Amino acid sequence: MSDALIVIDLQKDFCPGGALAVAEGDLIVPGVNALMAEADLVILTQDWHPAGHSSFASSHPGAEVMSLTQMPYGPQVLWPDHCIQGSDGAAFHPDLTVDRADLIIRKGCNPAIDSYSAFFENDHQTATGLEGYLRTRGITRLTMVGLATDFCVNYSAVDAAKLGFAVTVRRDLCRGIDIDGSLAAAEAGMAEAGVTLA
Repeated sequence: MSDALIVIDLQKDFCPGGALAVAEGDLIVPGVNALMAEADLVILTQDWHPAGHSSFASSHPGAEVMSLTQMPYGPQVLWPDHCIQGSDGAAFHPDLTVDRADLIIRKGCNPAIDSYSAFFENDHQTATGLEGYLRTRGITRLTMVGLATDFCVNYSAVDAAKLGFAVTVRRDLCRGIDIDGSLAAAEAGMAEAGVTLA
């Protein structure tokens, strides 16, 4: 077994009706379920923020949602409150076949650092432990699907490629937020990092 499927943040808050909804985010669920049924190893990531997280605009008085601020680790988009630990919005999409998961990686748990990538927090130093898990399982090839293409999928795919994994992103099973051209920029960055966009 050398392949794993990584399903990124298919949670209620990122689907239509959620706090940080990605357009058509729910439409990918049937295709993702079909892919999970065939996969050798399935890993789900779950955005899991404590209330009052530093990446929430509400934690910065007067800040606009989707504005940029500077954090010690670099620029940070200020999001609406979303995927708060234990909240309904943090739950996986109800139609997602969660039982197929071998591992669930929760990210964004540190109130001081946001975390887009399945591998590292946004300081690019603090590891989630996913790399070690994949290495000990002998995994060399990753397929990534989920939400959102231009943030968590992008960061996860680029980090995985930098770590030496062969990475394919299934564009048909992802959806993006696309703030100011972020989707095109993310796809260009992934391709440059050696990620296959299928």
